[in-house]
Amino acid sequence: MNTKQYHYRDRIENYLDQILSELLAPARLKESMRYSTLSSGKRIRSLLVYAAGAAVDAELDRLDRVAAAIECIHAYSLIHDDLPAMDDDDLRRGLPTNHIKYDEATAILAGDALQTLAFELLTDEQAPFTDKQSRQLVSTLAKSAGANGMVGGQSLDMLAMDCDLELSDLENIHKKKTGALITASVICGALCSEHTCEHTLSNLKRYAEAIGLAFQVVDDVLDITSSTEELGKTSGADVALGKSTYPALIGLDNSKNLATKLYQVSMDCLQAISDNRGLTKSDQLDKKNSKLELLAEIAELIVQRTH
Repeated sequence: MNTKQYHYRDRIENYLDQILSELLAPARLKESMRYSTLSSGKRIRSLLVYAAGAAVDAELDRLDRVAAAIECIHAYSLIHDDLPAMDDDDLRRGLPTNHIKYDEATAILAGDALQTLAFELLTDEQAPFTDKQSRQLVSTLAKSAGANGMVGGQSLDMLAMDCDLELSDLENIHKKKTGALITASVICGALCSEHTCEHTLSNLKRYAEAIGLAFQVVDDVLDITSSTEELGKTSGADVALGKSTYPALIGLDNSKNLATKLYQVSMDCLQAISDNRGLTKSDQLDKKNSKLELLAEIAELIVQRTH
């Protein structure tokens, strides 16, 4: 992780700590919300917000709000995914899951509160967005998190247990369950600037869709190749629950190759943005001053991660 990634991770950690500290809520509920939101995660989604925003010269105070909203939605989804009625997990990021640490009712309510907090961050009177931006951000995040996005993907995932899926069915599940919020992170970061052209937005969307699917492919690989200690959650859980995975459908080596191909698609999208800006060869993605460099590094991080 380079200096920029550490900087943005520290920035979002501090911002989340601040807004959750100032939150008016019953003490146990507030503690439960903080427990899951501030536990050490990779912060991939908030890093993508900052990286996409940096690529289009967005203002940092806008990116802070969006990154925090995305992290709230992500934390809520993990709390609910871990519940006994869903994946019934005891560990998350190496710690007891929220419903184990507190109780099921508190976990459900903490997830509900984090979801609504996300939209408050994008719409309250202190929010630094134009009216148009606020509408675009809320619409993008709501669609990605809702019935045709993350929640819909989770529903399909639950219905697919102990079923024989086609590869296209599995891809559809993961584009919604995992990929939709990753895509929203990139798009919302880009929407924080009023100067994002359609060509850039289109290629950023294709970039995000590629790394979103790659993220899940790698997750499936790690579920069978890494230990519980390495993952920070129970290894082999997907197989135990009867879920279809990429290694189960196409094999371990082909799954790793697919992740590599998706990474290359993401790089091609960034190169298309670079080319459209008229950058010379020396200014392209391998240069430290490139506005697209962090997006490239995050894509690489996603396919090379070990947990």
